[in-house]
Amino acid sequence: MNSLKHAKDYIMENRVDKSVLPAFHAAPPCGWINDPNGFSYYEGKIHLFCQLHPYDTVWGPMHWGHFVSDDFISWEEMQVVLAPEECYDYAGCFSGTAIETEKGHLLAYTGVIEKEIGGTITMLQNQCLAIGDGKEYVKFEQNPVVTGELLPKEFSRNDFRDPKLWKEDDCYYMIAGNKTIDGMPQIVLLASLDLLNWKYVSVLAKDDEHKLGSMWECPDFFIMDGKYVLMFSPQDMEGNDELHNGHNSIYFIGDYDKTTHEFKRGDYYSFDDGLDFYAPQTMAFPDGRRIMIGWMQSWDSNIRPPKQKWACMMTIPRELSIVNGRIRQSPVREIEKYHSNQYICECCKVRGTINIPEISGRMLDLSIEITDGDYNEFTIRFASNDKYHCDFIFYKYKNMIEMDRSHSGMIRDTIASRRVKIRYPHRNLRLRFILDKYSAEIFVNNGEQVLSTTFYTPLNAEDICFSCDKEAVMNIVKHELCFNLPGNKQGERNDE
Repeated sequence: MNSLKHAKDYIMENRVDKSVLPAFHAAPPCGWINDPNGFSYYEGKIHLFCQLHPYDTVWGPMHWGHFVSDDFISWEEMQVVLAPEECYDYAGCFSGTAIETEKGHLLAYTGVIEKEIGGTITMLQNQCLAIGDGKEYVKFEQNPVVTGELLPKEFSRNDFRDPKLWKEDDCYYMIAGNKTIDGMPQIVLLASLDLLNWKYVSVLAKDDEHKLGSMWECPDFFIMDGKYVLMFSPQDMEGNDELHNGHNSIYFIGDYDKTTHEFKRGDYYSFDDGLDFYAPQTMAFPDGRRIMIGWMQSWDSNIRPPKQKWACMMTIPRELSIVNGRIRQSPVREIEKYHSNQYICECCKVRGTINIPEISGRMLDLSIEITDGDYNEFTIRFASNDKYHCDFIFYKYKNMIEMDRSHSGMIRDTIASRRVKIRYPHRNLRLRFILDKYSAEIFVNNGEQVLSTTFYTPLNAEDICFSCDKEAVMNIVKHELCFNLPGNKQGERNDE
């Protein structure tokens, strides 16, 4: 059976109505998506691929879905480009990246197979390539081009995935997540002159102290603002002051010696303190910006309505910069093209609970600055009606912020709230909310911290209110986000 054609036909027959999908966050036409893949610029278009299982709303045999955009905000769904159907990838086409080459748009991905070894079925992971024109892609006849046999014998063949590919001078380089046989997570580096003949080079980074989880997934490596950045997503973390329990996404900033291929890194830092963020990937945009996108979902926290026929979404793409030794994030500036119905309120006093008639909705770019006041708690309630709501809470004297979706209609015993410290307190607290139907991305103090979360209150729960236990003063700038595209009308919850 032609698995790729079957997937395309299935999607055509089972596509959900766009009116129930997020307005400006990439989401599946049906079924499930996870990790962003192949985030790149090719022939004037922004390309975003993703892990896709079209046949169910849970993780399954991985395909590659495909979206394109002119501006990082409005995404056009393209046809599936990879399906698990070859002898080297029949158990899944796992995550990877893409680059522009003279011969076309080159995709690097992990091909997964299962093999019986010593009476046990074992998953083996190798690296594969495909080439295309931005619409259709053909896998290399020589796949897999990188196998685990190229690695030192003490390195795992079972956990060797998620290639990041780039070209420097006349050489191609690839990093991938890996671990040693005794379970130490690491990032390995390989090199090739022709994309077909590869050699192992070095371990770019490793977890000598066994403090950063069980496996480092979805690595990315790039230079920004004169420094090298290595980012990845560790699995199975024990929480600490910087990271929460479970799966995280972190980065190191450091220096890279191109001769010895050694990366000298500093401390690790978290990308996102919210409830739903994993496996981010970056691209270099032609205007010099480094843009990142992530998967807005948590592996261990499924809160979607049970009858919903689509699962998961990507974050809004974010511009990255390094300030005072840490990465700052901000929504891509292109979102301003979709601003409408601006409302500004300065020196607004909040005592008890207040509603501002001009501020409501589920697709907003909302900036709030708390400038003054003697109080303990300040709450912003959104996606709200008389039954459902989500809360963002600022505990002033504890120097803490919290995202709480306990009353968003969840019917599963899963993660409902997360509280974190404000790492770099300022006199005024600045918040920027990007709301899109089922999600909130909250940029704190100009992107020094970000909290991303999903929720599924009915779409007509669109009230926003502010409350304070004493008195606070705030400035507000609100923009509605208007697309004039089919499927962006707000309506009822999709329980079909």
